[in-house]
Amino acid sequence: MREELTAAVKQAMKDGDKLRVETLRMVQSALKNKDIEARGVGKTVSPDEVLSVLQKLIKSRQESVELYRKGGREDLAAKEEAEIAIISGFLPAPMSEAEVKAAISDMITETGAASIKDMGKVIAGLKTKFAGRMDFGSASGLVKAALTG
Repeated sequence: MREELTAAVKQAMKDGDKLRVETLRMVQSALKNKDIEARGVGKTVSPDEVLSVLQKLIKSRQESVELYRKGGREDLAAKEEAEIAIISGFLPAPMSEAEVKAAISDMITETGAASIKDMGKVIAGLKTKFAGRMDFGSASGLVKAALTG
């Protein structure tokens, strides 16, 4: 993915797309910070952690869009949405609702979860298998529903 980012920055520079260059450089900077943080504890950054960084960047931009809209700043909201679109291009395709429900069912069986008390085990298993592809905010509600009823 890092090679993809580097190639995308070069292409954006050739195309003269300033917003894309700025956004991709910001992504590279966030990944470099994660590398430095991991190096401090003697680890390397896994692909799942890279996806997590991208998701955090998108989430912060989504929050900014809401704030800008409340403040009547459509211009800044549009810029943030454009950045979200650029960053999202590097994430794997999200799972459909049917795929999420099937994955939850499989994980409940795999972990032997029987009650709501086992929800943490199920969510942890899903996060290890489907990081970057599943929205865990909505998935937790589905896990809760599956375990309670």
